[in-house]
Amino acid sequence: MTLVKCPRCDLNYITPDQKYCKVCLREMKGGTASDEVELCSICNEAPALPGKDVCLFCLREMNKSNSEETETEADSVDASSIGDMDDVTDMDEIIPEGDEPIPGQEYGEIEQELSLEEVREDEERGADDEEEEEI
Repeated sequence: MTLVKCPRCDLNYITPDQKYCKVCLREMKGGTASDEVELCSICNEAPALPGKDVCLFCLREMNKSNSEETETEADSVDASSIGDMDDVTDMDEIIPEGDEPIPGQEYGEIEQELSLEEVREDEERGADDEEEEEI
């Protein structure tokens, strides 16, 4: 079954036995799109928000109750539940020295620029060393 575009709007597809698409027929008859209004699933009185199943009032109430629960959880933490942790002011500040070398890193090699030839030679030496270890 092939579909053809509606001759009136040239947007919607119809079957060859139809004269116009459903949208154009509704417009020509003067009808309006009757979208059913979905009611709130909580209060069943107000229309639900688009894409949600609750109305604006119920959504605000749910958000208020969620924020109150979070605040009460945050208030329940006190100094006795933390334990024997020191205050930040009592801790010694650690400042790294800039002149001390970090163990395991050699900055001299990093500062030197390597040419492509040196890199190739290093790779060849590494490959030769691996072959000798395998034998």
